[in-house]
Amino acid sequence: MTEAPRVVTLDTGRIRGQRTQHTRVFSGIRYAEQPVGDRRWTAPAPAAAWSGVADATKPGPLCPQPGMPAAMIDEDCLFLNVTTPRQESADPLPVMVWLHGGGFTTGGGHLYDAQRLAAQGNVAVVTINYRLGVFGYFGYAGLPGSGTFGLADQLEALRWVRRNAAAFGADPHNVTVFGQSAGAMSIGALLTSPEAAGLFDRAIMQSGSPMLHWPRGVMFPRSPEHSPYPHLSDVEASGARLADQLGCGGEDAVARLRSLDSATLVEHTGDFANHLAWGTSLLPRHPADAVRNGLVHDVPILSGIARDEMRPFIAGAHQVNPITDERLPELLANSFGDHASAVAETYDVSRGSALMTWSAIATDSSWAYAVHREHELLASSAPVYAYAFADRTAPNVNGAEVPGFPMGAAHAADMPYLFDLGGEDMLTAEQHALADEMIGSWASFAHDGEPSAAHSPPWPRFDEDEFVMGFDERGARQVDFRERHRLDFWRSVHSDLRR
Repeated sequence: MTEAPRVVTLDTGRIRGQRTQHTRVFSGIRYAEQPVGDRRWTAPAPAAAWSGVADATKPGPLCPQPGMPAAMIDEDCLFLNVTTPRQESADPLPVMVWLHGGGFTTGGGHLYDAQRLAAQGNVAVVTINYRLGVFGYFGYAGLPGSGTFGLADQLEALRWVRRNAAAFGADPHNVTVFGQSAGAMSIGALLTSPEAAGLFDRAIMQSGSPMLHWPRGVMFPRSPEHSPYPHLSDVEASGARLADQLGCGGEDAVARLRSLDSATLVEHTGDFANHLAWGTSLLPRHPADAVRNGLVHDVPILSGIARDEMRPFIAGAHQVNPITDERLPELLANSFGDHASAVAETYDVSRGSALMTWSAIATDSSWAYAVHREHELLASSAPVYAYAFADRTAPNVNGAEVPGFPMGAAHAADMPYLFDLGGEDMLTAEQHALADEMIGSWASFAHDGEPSAAHSPPWPRFDEDEFVMGFDERGARQVDFRERHRLDFWRSVHSDLRR
């Protein structure tokens, strides 16, 4: 086999990447024009052509977000990165397009080093930036695209992939979109967006379902009942409040807000977390309603959650207002009302740690029930492969530390098994063995729509006895997801998820 070239020709011009030991990496490729000035809060425009050979050996800046050094962020941030095997393949590679998580407010494509996935899976991996927080999900009455600018960026990146995949030796008609947390919730929207029709061929959703719904007080003790998809009117109301707060209300409010520097606006990005609006041209229906009514793109799905999703969120809440045995009755009553006593009995709240108990309740009542309901509904019209990540020895990527409360298989703990986060290999030799099984399964799904790995057992579709593949410290094996997360009980509490 010959080595793949470092210079490739895109529809906009030539770029030069770099070779590593096992891969080619092209970084900082502009896929859309600068969304700045008068283009702030407008639909992304395809990148303009250039002459010569553009350097693609360094990542572009991250989109503005709190907590990042100023040198790493810029409002001109619509860049993507492509990683492929170093050797040319006889057949076109499948494409895997990664949508990062971070609550729609943080993260970036190049933070997910995809070299292991590309080389071991023999796939082309595309990781993208999309506008975040106030820049990506701001809305205001009369502003076209309100609440969906980040989603529009993802659609533009997928169009770029269709036009340019072949330049990297990849198949533009074999595209798998995959993402975690906010990235998976974005895919829940893409599955139901009319603008996404024909832009991808398979989907992988990790810890983020279109059916997600958090009861009151479950995400945090004072959090309202909510889903990741508010109605456009709610997002426009948030935008009006921001305009008033910044002294920009009234006529020409959007123009005045556009005149502010990004550093002023980014301080308010948290006001637009989980603010991907529906009731718009890009997302006409709430994704949960679209799934219930079969109004989704007919593509194979691989989807699941981590066993201990809520532990880092509960740890954060505990550090603000300790979750104790004495507080459990208050928390149960606040979140579950008339069902509080039934929840307490089902989870035997008189035994064990209050933190562990409340974390299990919060995980099962929202994440686990939501993804199971999603699988039931989607499996009626397309192949669905369900999984649960359950390696409780996983690296603590969230950084939460509470004595006596291990993070286990927490939200985002599966990320180091697919990517080297920030270029760092966080895994032990035993964890690498599990990572190899996961990469093999994810990549084979991208190749032909059926997950499999060399040393893993067969992975039947979900509609075969509600099959769920578990990935834990013992490897890949079937798990009883229904029993583990008490789904029959939660079905009795929720006849169906509500917005």
